[in-house]
Amino acid sequence: MTIAKGDRVPSVNFTIMTGDGPQQLSSDEFFAGRTVALFSVPGAFTPTCSARHLPGFVEKAEELKQKGVDEIACTAVNDVFVMDAWGKAAGAGGKVTMLADGNGDFARAVGLTMDGSKFGLGTRGQRFSMIVKDGVVTELNVEEPGDFKLSSAGHLLGQL
Repeated sequence: MTIAKGDRVPSVNFTIMTGDGPQQLSSDEFFAGRTVALFSVPGAFTPTCSARHLPGFVEKAEELKQKGVDEIACTAVNDVFVMDAWGKAAGAGGKVTMLADGNGDFARAVGLTMDGSKFGLGTRGQRFSMIVKDGVVTELNVEEPGDFKLSSAGHLLGQL
């Protein structure tokens, strides 16, 4: 079943890179008590994700925070090392938290997976964005395959 507005974000673990190396981070802990702008991409370093999706959130980070967002996060079905390298390459440090969903647990739990096997990608997360307030989804924007409109930073800004 696909997550919907008003639903609680499921309990899963992400992996983040810290100064001490990879660390597990529970979704319960990450979303608790704050407003998070979360977006999902099919893959780090892929064309639309690298050229438009992540850069849009990096560029609009301050505007999102001025509208009440406490944290901006990007998730993808990639390992923590790839997510960390992609965040560094995109200048996301201090602006966008890179949440590795290496096994696709989060993508499956929210019911937003896609089959990228035609491109050698296997099962990935769909392109989407959401606003999560204290663990509850208040806005959800799921893209049609191949589209990039609803999940952009600009669109999310208009929903705040």
